[in-house]
Amino acid sequence: MNKRISLLLLTGIFFTAAIVAFFTSGVQGVEEVSNDSPLMRADVITIDALKSLGALEQPPVVFLHDLHTDAVEKQNKDCSACHLSEENRQSPKFKRLKDTSRQQVMDIYHIDCMQCHREVRKAGEKAGPVEKCGQCHQGQPKAVSDKELIVFDKSLHFRHTEAAKDKCETCHHQYDEVTKKLFYAKGKEGSCVYCHKQQTEENRISKRLASHLSCIQCHRETLAKNKTMAQAKDQKAGPIKCSGCHAEPQLQLIKKIKDVPRMKRNQPDVVLIQAVQIDGNKKGAPSTILMNAVPFDHKSHEKYNDTCRVCHHADLNTCSSCHSVAGKKEGNYVRSEQAMHQLDSERSCLGCHGARQSKPSCAGCHASMPTVSKQQTSYCVQCHAKPPQRSTANQKPEQLARMMVKSRKAMTDTYRDKDIPETVTIKDLSDQYEPVYFPHRRIVRRLVTEIKNDKLAQYFHSQKGTICQACHHNSPATKKPPRCYSCHGKPFNETEILRPGMKGAYHQQCFGCHKQMGIKKPDSLNCVECHREQKK
Repeated sequence: MNKRISLLLLTGIFFTAAIVAFFTSGVQGVEEVSNDSPLMRADVITIDALKSLGALEQPPVVFLHDLHTDAVEKQNKDCSACHLSEENRQSPKFKRLKDTSRQQVMDIYHIDCMQCHREVRKAGEKAGPVEKCGQCHQGQPKAVSDKELIVFDKSLHFRHTEAAKDKCETCHHQYDEVTKKLFYAKGKEGSCVYCHKQQTEENRISKRLASHLSCIQCHRETLAKNKTMAQAKDQKAGPIKCSGCHAEPQLQLIKKIKDVPRMKRNQPDVVLIQAVQIDGNKKGAPSTILMNAVPFDHKSHEKYNDTCRVCHHADLNTCSSCHSVAGKKEGNYVRSEQAMHQLDSERSCLGCHGARQSKPSCAGCHASMPTVSKQQTSYCVQCHAKPPQRSTANQKPEQLARMMVKSRKAMTDTYRDKDIPETVTIKDLSDQYEPVYFPHRRIVRRLVTEIKNDKLAQYFHSQKGTICQACHHNSPATKKPPRCYSCHGKPFNETEILRPGMKGAYHQQCFGCHKQMGIKKPDSLNCVECHREQKK
């Protein structure tokens, strides 16, 4: 019986001491919260290590790491008070390097945690529990994690590169299957997530463990160059507390480099993306180019994105290394056509460009326009352009790509003012209200202004009349598009269920654009903001 009670008292735990009773015992630094309003913190850690050794007999422990870090600092101690070291790295486990047995892990937590609490209480300070199990093993914890994941973007990467004085081996390594050791491969540096996944695998610890072991250890060593933590506060070093990387207010304080120098990886400025099919039935058969090649401005895309992983999600090799015309095992058999054109994936070209259209300055037009489909071949030539006439068959792909990129023309304007009606009188529905006087030219000019600083929009608005197609959506880009009633009849035509009548078309288009662009007026419930009532 006593043994059974002992097992119920001792349960799964991970990381540092098991305490949450500071909520009830009044640990200093924690504000009072009601049962209906849990405490939101970035340093919440769930201690449930015994899950790997069997089923838990009590709820896991919710542990506030930063709270304990502060308490340890007040005692002039550091992380070694709770974490052991091996090969100059501190173990993330509490008071041990590995889990040997269920009983040993339970004993470590209960003996060491409670002993620390007793010592703190003996010194006259408020401390965690030493008696009741439920004070730690709470079924409904009073603290809930609201941690944010820090993004190691190119700004942070550049700051670390400067701090390490371009010694990439400080962070980047590969695993040698023969020697069973890590080594640095110059020129093959890649993102951490290329190797370290969400869960620990054979010879590869998880991304979470890798970042905490390496990053925090480096930050601690930088701080250790100063005699005390107080002296180190003003020194340049990364955070060692959870809140430093995972609390939104702290993330906002991280210095951002506005103009980050280009990463030194000998990457190309431009790339010629070609759809090439090789006849596998004939030995030595020539390759067949299936479509006009796409000149890809690699340098510009580096500038517009925060990380290479936006496109290179698996490694830094070329797209075709995983995605071929027919599909490869390395790329989960996702064909190159799919990888470039999937509309529901931000990893693809069309998907990424489509996501950009959700910006208020773009969404006013694009939200009401039909989604680009494979049948709309007129859009294809924006990327799959014909080579310039002065190009030759002997040119290298990179030379041809550079020539094609330079030949692109950005459209930054539309027709002249004299060709754009200043106002348009909408009187087709005049009955209860007077006609609407639509400030046509002013709205056109506003839309042109929105694309002035957007190169993506400039290149894809390839004609002067492209910007008109937001409203004149089913007509060619021309100076004099047909009027709305050419397609939308005054009464709704029940045989054309996808084509609203005039009233529905106007209200859907106008209100939809205003909503997407964040224009507060007109109020949809106040008709007289656009229409004046007819005098009786």
